[in-house]
Amino acid sequence: MRRKPLLFMEFSLIFQDNVREDGRGCEDYRHMELETDMVSNTSGSARLRLANTDILVGVKADMGQPTADRPNQGRLEFFVDCSANATPEFEGRGGEELATEISNTLARAYDTATSLDLNSLVIIPGQQCWVLYVDIVLLECGGNLFDAVSIAVKAALYNTKIPNVTVSEEEGHTELEISDDPYDVKRLNVVSSPVLITLSKIGNCHLVDASQKEESCCLARVIMGITDKGTVTALKKEGSGSLHPDSVLDMMESGKRVGQALNKRLLEVLKDEEKLGSKKHTMGFLK
Repeated sequence: MRRKPLLFMEFSLIFQDNVREDGRGCEDYRHMELETDMVSNTSGSARLRLANTDILVGVKADMGQPTADRPNQGRLEFFVDCSANATPEFEGRGGEELATEISNTLARAYDTATSLDLNSLVIIPGQQCWVLYVDIVLLECGGNLFDAVSIAVKAALYNTKIPNVTVSEEEGHTELEISDDPYDVKRLNVVSSPVLITLSKIGNCHLVDASQKEESCCLARVIMGITDKGTVTALKKEGSGSLHPDSVLDMMESGKRVGQALNKRLLEVLKDEEKLGSKKHTMGFLK
């Protein structure tokens, strides 16, 4: 008979009392540090540090063509770079699979009509639109990468400023004039943009924001995209372990509850930071 690792059994007993190794409850996140408008050559940027997980996101707005199946919408594209400095596992091409998983999950979570108003990014229907390239760099890995990345992405999109464009017709030709006034810009409405909530199953309990040690004890987890109203925009299961349907339903209810609270608090923090203006204390990379 195969014995479960001692660490797994220890965590299972602790989680049953809603207390984790670091004193958190099963639905509590670790301390976060969030800062926006960090990278000068981007349309928007953000950096998030969640315990030992460190994420940098930059958004670049460029003009392009809409897709044939969505001629009246702009485009949102995600790119993830797993820095070799984050963990030795990313050396060479070690981080490519994880980068693809994160970018695909984000694309699926944002691929709903309510997640982000892509119609507002159209300049000339069927011809010109704004394309938002979201570049994500994993600087350090300390567990719970999917959630951390999604929080940083939403913060960077909130910080994004897109120049207003004037469209005019002259002698049968369409002319586009992009404003160079830094205040003549439009902002994105990210109120309904989702964050990813990862629920890890350990023993008979499930928890959010798993540390690296907790992730090593997890055999199955569910990743959900959750909006401010609790709408599920994406759902995937990972891990070799099985999940009972009742467990999945319980995990989804927890994910909705945590996701709504996280979305609400994140927007409050972003608005408070923006109100500070030039008085904001910038940490940058010098910590």
